Amino acid sequence: MKSNIRTKFAGLAVVLAFLAPSLTFAQETKTYVVKPGDTLSEIAETHNTTVEKLAKLNNIKNIHLIYVDQVLVIDGEAPVVAATPATTKPAAPATTEASATTEAVAATEAPAPAATTAAPAVEETPAPAAATPAPAVEESAPAATVSGSEAEAKEWIAQKESGGSYTATNGRYIGRYQLTDSYLNGDYSAENQERVADAYVAGRYGSWTAAKNFWLNNGWY
Repeated sequence: MKSNIRTKFAGLAVVLAFLAPSLTFAQETKTYVVKPGDTLSEIAETHNTTVEKLAKLNNIKNIHLIYVDQVLVIDGEAPVVAATPATTKPAAPATTEASATTEAVAATEAPAPAATTAAPAVEETPAPAAATPAPAVEESAPAATVSGSEAEAKEWIAQKESGGSYTATNGRYIGRYQLTDSYLNGDYSAENQERVADAYVAGRYGSWTAAKNFWLNNGWY
């Protein structure tokens, strides 16, 4: 009888030793759920890691493209089943042909986003999708708010972002300057788009010329 008991305990020890790596994996894996307004760089800084490490752990091909409600592995190994993502915007969408190709590849490899898409984009350099009308937007342009080189830089960015259309949308990005609804506060009128875009650029870059230079260097503004 004592021999049988020792044999059973020995068998149980073997099973526990076999399962130990799996249990360790479950305990060591640390995740984070993406929230609106998050960027991969901010998440990396908050969790004391790097963008490159997060991109590798989560198989992110475009570091400028993450999604709201996407579950990111911060430390450990990526789970077998990826969470269905929703999009979020890092700073602003890009419209280069190269980024459009990147977005197309990402769309075929990742599950369809659950919430309104940003392309990328949650990512940080998404390309605009085909323009579709946004609600209650005035297409007629209001009076210019800047002139000279500032006006040229502003128009250049508008053409890159939306083709100059106040009704263009790309997921959660709306209008001529591809701003989010949180910036526009539900007012999609041309006047409000111009006003909010001027305030955004002034606060972030100081001028439209500086915003254009940033766009040229990074593919978004």
